[in-house]
Amino acid sequence: MNTHVSSSSPPSESGSAPRSPIGQTPGDILALISSGDAVTRAEIARHTGLARSTVSQRIDALIAHGFVDEDAEAPSTGGRPPRRLALRTYGHAIAGVDIGASHCRVGLLDMGGTLIVAREDPLTIANGPEAVLGHVERTLHTLLETADGTASRTLRAIGVGVPGPVEFSTGRPVDPPIMPGWHQYPIPQFFEDRFGVRALVDNDVNVMALAEQRRAFSDTLHLLYLKVGTGIGCGIVADGRIHRGAQGSAGDIGHIRVGERDEPCRCGNSGCLEAIAGGAALAARLRAAGLEAAGSLDIVQLVMEGNHEAVRMVREAGRSVGEVLSGLVNFFNPETVVVGGALAAVHDQLLAGVREAVYRRSNPLATHVLRIEPSRIGENAGAIGAGTLALEHALSPAQVDRALTTDAAV
Repeated sequence: MNTHVSSSSPPSESGSAPRSPIGQTPGDILALISSGDAVTRAEIARHTGLARSTVSQRIDALIAHGFVDEDAEAPSTGGRPPRRLALRTYGHAIAGVDIGASHCRVGLLDMGGTLIVAREDPLTIANGPEAVLGHVERTLHTLLETADGTASRTLRAIGVGVPGPVEFSTGRPVDPPIMPGWHQYPIPQFFEDRFGVRALVDNDVNVMALAEQRRAFSDTLHLLYLKVGTGIGCGIVADGRIHRGAQGSAGDIGHIRVGERDEPCRCGNSGCLEAIAGGAALAARLRAAGLEAAGSLDIVQLVMEGNHEAVRMVREAGRSVGEVLSGLVNFFNPETVVVGGALAAVHDQLLAGVREAVYRRSNPLATHVLRIEPSRIGENAGAIGAGTLALEHALSPAQVDRALTTDAAV
């Protein structure tokens, strides 16, 4: 895939070197190459207006630092065929870490954004950051040493998604309700101390939204990603960029009140969407009805077995989700709504309820071209999205220029 730079990357660190005009630094040139906008030295010279000698100097630096290959021949317009430039995807890796309430999935992406390998393990986030992140550290070392049967890859950056509010500028969780002991824990510093690379941390639904938009719905600039599992959250892509709000809490729809309902919620309020339609709430009601259901996976199994009570509850949960979503559709006017999370495995029943409520309650203009679809990325969405977040940061022009400057100074 062609990797492109997005403003979903965090702001540049203070103290960075002054930037040359757009399109003229080595980092800008790499962006042209990786996007496919210019793939020969001559094309880059025409695109940037730089002298060919300057273009060659900067491309040679990118090649020397492992960012670019110059191998295949491009089509000739007469005379000796030019050599084609391409982003070097091998030999390096980006890590994507998806930490859930009861699982951890670690994936490695190559520099082109392709998932190389992924591994999921059961893990309880309530065990605390040292235990959970220690497991991630060991898993990541193993994957780096054994990925796709080749020699060890050099890690370039790490992305992490966690199931709680995150102050994106610092990468620290803030009062996460299902993550005891994680408040203000310096997750980026944990990884930077052990791997020596930049680590970026975000809420899990944000990185899942990023994965779906970049990989499955690249023609969509305005997208909502709903994660319906133990809890319920929403990732927002606005004009192709993750929208986090002022402090990083945008999309926390699980605690929007639904009608006049009064079910108690773990947040201390009542009538919250999560307390009505979340996997934990549905499982509790199924147990009260005499069925065995510890969580979302058991609900999915019951629905797949055709249990009428489970089917009814999931469809009704879809209507409650759709009631809240209808307000978001009117307010945000997305092109696409993607539904993922554990309960999305029974999307026929869940989405039937969601669509019923959305199309009944939303403005016709807002739903005129609206798509409401199940996740296309599936179980790897969190790891791929976290890796994509880190990859776009690592390949941003400012970071590439910084890498070349730092290496030259050593």
